[in-house]
Amino acid sequence: MDESLRAAADAGNVSELYTLIQRDGNVLRRFDEEEFVETPLHVAAAKGCIGFAMEIMSLKPTFARKLNKQGLSPVHLAVEKGHKEMAIRLLEIDSNLARVRGKNGETPLHYISKFGNCDGLLDKFLEACPDCIRDVTNQNRTALHIAVENKRFDVLRVLIGVLRKKEYDRETVNRKDEDGNTALHLAARNDQLEMVKLLLNCKADRQAKNQDGSTALEVAEQHNSSESITVLRGFSIPLVSNLSYRIDKRFVEYVTRASSLIFHDMESISEQDRNALLVILGLLLTATYQTSLSPPGGVWQGDSSSTSIVSNCIEHRKSPGSIGTAVMDEYYFLLFYSLTYVVFIVAYFLTLALLKPFPHGFRTALQVLLAFLAMCFDQSISSIAPTFQIAIILRVFSTITFVFMVFMCISYKVSKLSVSIVGCWIFPSYSFSIFAGGALVGVIQGFLLFLVLHDEFWKGTMIVVGYSLFVSEGYSSGYGWTYPTAFVAHWLLLSLCQFCLKRCITCYNNSQLSLNSVGMVITVWKRTWIQTRFNVQYPSI
Repeated sequence: MDESLRAAADAGNVSELYTLIQRDGNVLRRFDEEEFVETPLHVAAAKGCIGFAMEIMSLKPTFARKLNKQGLSPVHLAVEKGHKEMAIRLLEIDSNLARVRGKNGETPLHYISKFGNCDGLLDKFLEACPDCIRDVTNQNRTALHIAVENKRFDVLRVLIGVLRKKEYDRETVNRKDEDGNTALHLAARNDQLEMVKLLLNCKADRQAKNQDGSTALEVAEQHNSSESITVLRGFSIPLVSNLSYRIDKRFVEYVTRASSLIFHDMESISEQDRNALLVILGLLLTATYQTSLSPPGGVWQGDSSSTSIVSNCIEHRKSPGSIGTAVMDEYYFLLFYSLTYVVFIVAYFLTLALLKPFPHGFRTALQVLLAFLAMCFDQSISSIAPTFQIAIILRVFSTITFVFMVFMCISYKVSKLSVSIVGCWIFPSYSFSIFAGGALVGVIQGFLLFLVLHDEFWKGTMIVVGYSLFVSEGYSSGYGWTYPTAFVAHWLLLSLCQFCLKRCITCYNNSQLSLNSVGMVITVWKRTWIQTRFNVQYPSI
């Protein structure tokens, strides 16, 4: 580089830059001819001269992706030198600069994970380019690996916070480097207790093995990382954990495989085709919902004071000709609304699948609204069913809806909130009342909801309590307080059992660790005394 140009970049002198351009119009073109070269933008980025850097960017945008002979881009240098505003301004011009791969395949995000989150720079990077968190180095290391390796807890906390909102959180957290180590392996090896806890809370796989065949717990034991050993053991009983891991892995594998067969090539649909499909599916949902409001032939009319439709639904004593029920013949009603349910379910789940690329918060809101729509559709058909037996048969479709939503919660990241809403609505229905009273219904529903929300205690408790109040007020003549009391009690009992089990395991492991420590101290004291008394040498422990 010409020394005059270097001096101008080093001082951030824009006037001198244009003076040099006037002397030689090709003064900046020469940098394009060389593959790896230090450009004026590199110099300005390293010095933090924002004005000069922005001027160069407007003249030669390609310089931002150039690597110098050390394999670093201008954004790498800005991050390494701690020039936050410089890095942000470069990202504002081109957000994909966050994914430029330099030496060892490291991106600027990897550099932040290595050097620290300077004044919230990491948040800006992830806001400008959220997918850069998935980038890996030549050693197949993610930003999580690098943050753990360099003991950057502040960086790891931000990364985990972002991953929890992404559908690829489990994949990224459990990514293995070239040695087969996940971020949890590294945290356990370095005895980083808070990092271990953070990773475990973000679904880090405790059973993942590296190339040596060691889990995170075994790595912690090899390096005598006492605190990490306690935490890793405290999360599970080895035999139960291994069995649970195998079952979960197989279940997720089968569900994902089934979903890929049903929604084959769904993710490869173009944005234009996706929008067209959403319009068509919206029309189908609207049409099927309209048939539940206005059945062919209408409904039976009469004096509303003589018979209550709500009481008919709760007392389970519907008979042909009841007020508010469909005029259609029972056989044709069952056939017509079975087909209607099929159309609704197919359109419903295709819509959920098409929402996957949407932003997390927006997608969750739409999924919750669709869950409410499914509830209203189910209640509308149950209300107009000519007989209770037909309503029970059609309720099978509602149960299928809930089961499919549980599957999509695993494979397509449908929000647990929307799944629990549908489950809350369907399972206290009077279909279960054929076999048992309200108390057993509450126990069954509490168990099912616990399976869905067992790792989200506070969210689950709010749903359980809120819905129980709704049921006790809206259906007091049918269930009274029997069902909601059993529902809440069962949920709290299961949550208490889960909490107590974790505490017992933690206390047991702590006691074992303490006993081992005491035993070690006694052994050392005994050997020291024998060595002093009898002059006997022992190998070191």
